Amino acid sequence: MSRSWERAVQRNSKQINKRRKKEGKQSLSAPAAQIDRFKGRSIIMPFTLVLLIVFYILLFKPWAADFAQSAGMFWATVGCYVLLAVFYFLRRPYLAVSKDRLETRKFAGYKTLKPLEIRKIVQMPGYVIIETVKGGNWVFSKLMNRYPLDAMSARLKDFASLHQIEWETRAK
Repeated sequence: MSRSWERAVQRNSKQINKRRKKEGKQSLSAPAAQIDRFKGRSIIMPFTLVLLIVFYILLFKPWAADFAQSAGMFWATVGCYVLLAVFYFLRRPYLAVSKDRLETRKFAGYKTLKPLEIRKIVQMPGYVIIETVKGGNWVFSKLMNRYPLDAMSARLKDFASLHQIEWETRAK
């Protein structure tokens, strides 16, 4: 189907589903787009924050008699760093690959790439790099974020062949 036809079908099914919902009937099941989501686990940033907390505690020695700061504020700061480390550990990075776009979450928010915005995809041992036409490259690393690179590479290779995107395999 052409894209305009797909949009028309989605728009019409949305209108029908709204009407059926008002009538108390079950909505029509629209075929959901297949989105493969590859989740990693951030371990470097939480580990760095925990080391920073330990360094901070050892540097200021809150157990010493001549501790010159407010003890409550010191422990509140330590607690905030612990919460930040837990936040980074639980907020898992991901790459979502759908039929016509790629999506990930960076520090500045959610980012999406359409096939026309991708120059090429490079696979290296331990890394997958998506080189963009404009902006910075997207780098997915096994070491930094524990991504399942084998499955991710296979899905990205299918995505690249579907949209005629250059695929490159390097041996580092």
